[in-house]
Amino acid sequence: MDAAGVSQAVLLGWYWENHSTCVRQNAFYEKCIRAHPDRLAAFATVHPAAGGQALAELRRAREAGFIGLGELSPHSQHLPLTDPWWIKLVVLAGDLNLPVNLHVTDPDSGGYPGRIETPLAELVRLAEEFPRTKFILAHWGGGLALGSACGALGNVYYDTAASPLLYGADIWNRAMAASQGDRVLFGSDYPLVLYPRTEAAPGFGTLLAEVRTAGMGAGKTAAVLADNAVRLFGW
Repeated sequence: MDAAGVSQAVLLGWYWENHSTCVRQNAFYEKCIRAHPDRLAAFATVHPAAGGQALAELRRAREAGFIGLGELSPHSQHLPLTDPWWIKLVVLAGDLNLPVNLHVTDPDSGGYPGRIETPLAELVRLAEEFPRTKFILAHWGGGLALGSACGALGNVYYDTAASPLLYGADIWNRAMAASQGDRVLFGSDYPLVLYPRTEAAPGFGTLLAEVRTAGMGAGKTAAVLADNAVRLFGW
């Protein structure tokens, strides 16, 4: 963060296979945000199949200062989006005003280790059925950020995590044209190496340079890098 001139970052959780691992990660993140409250914020993670324990952990995380839930992937955690506990979790997140970050796979993307299908129509229906819950669809929403659904779903945001591994640099202007730029959030997927052909170590610098040279204009660039998050999280 210091090397790239990033003043504040949000730590995202992971869709672990066991709820106990989710709890361990939340405990670690709580230490991080307590140690660096001016630099770090965090999303909690849970395994929806833990049922009441998952709901209790989300409430506990909210009281500890967490600002969201995710990255989750019900498809990876072997749950349908109609699962009763998953639905209760989505409703509770809305009640607690915690945006839910979901892993999304572009159906047109090539194969890679760990790839799992996340049918986009299911995610659109989820957002439509629970309008009080805010959703952040990772990885440009698997391409949803480029389509007509983007503007129609007012409770849906899109993050840019791992963008260079999935899309060309023209994605920034293409998505801005679809979303008007008010619901795109800069995400890196750190510590992935985003430019493996030219870089051996992870970092934010090159991706930030890509954003700033995309030609979006000062207003939309600032929106993606900071202003949209400030508004979404009430900072």
